[in-house]
Amino acid sequence: MTDKKYIIAPSILSANFARLGEEVEEVMSSGADWIHFDVMDNHYVPNLTIGPMVCKSLRDYGVKDFIDVHLMIEPVDELAADFIKAGADLISFHPEASRHVHRSINAIKDAGCKVGLAINPATSLNVLDDVIEDLDLVLLMSVNPGFGGQSFISSTLNKISKVRKMIDDSGKEIKLEVDGGVNLNTIADVAKAGADTFVAGSAIFGTDNYEDTISQLRAKIS
Repeated sequence: MTDKKYIIAPSILSANFARLGEEVEEVMSSGADWIHFDVMDNHYVPNLTIGPMVCKSLRDYGVKDFIDVHLMIEPVDELAADFIKAGADLISFHPEASRHVHRSINAIKDAGCKVGLAINPATSLNVLDDVIEDLDLVLLMSVNPGFGGQSFISSTLNKISKVRKMIDDSGKEIKLEVDGGVNLNTIADVAKAGADTFVAGSAIFGTDNYEDTISQLRAKIS
């Protein structure tokens, strides 16, 4: 993972899939740090998006950038393995979607991939107590998962601060990522609360100039 203090991770959920390889190249050359995959299964969440073939296609296209995969699926383990084979660098999943959270974490790590745990707005942070030291990233959802373009849930700011303290107390280098409603109006508060990694979909891909938008986002948190 990059050593940058703040990571901007555009979600390709909002990209133009008719020219996805070019979109990824353009957004990365415009100053983004990671590529974020929102993977939905119409089972754990009420929508259906992309699978490992899209990840492999981008790798085959020549994309070498860091691919951050957020699995909103149930069950977790088999598709996580498929994404790792397809070239994912980090896999995050929801604890509710795995019968054995620690086993799923270790399976991802044993396959040579970084691992994160994704926490929904109504999910207790207690789930992190026994596994946080095994994680490379904690992903806090600031919307209910399943759809792009939702408004930021402001109560997430308190959870961000709590997780930041948990990470600091652990002494581990763990990224704190926030996904949902992150844009020019919210990113400063998200960073102030303690996040260092920001997923933005429509806030970037919905604009005419990716470089200008990413520069504006960075200016809000610099």
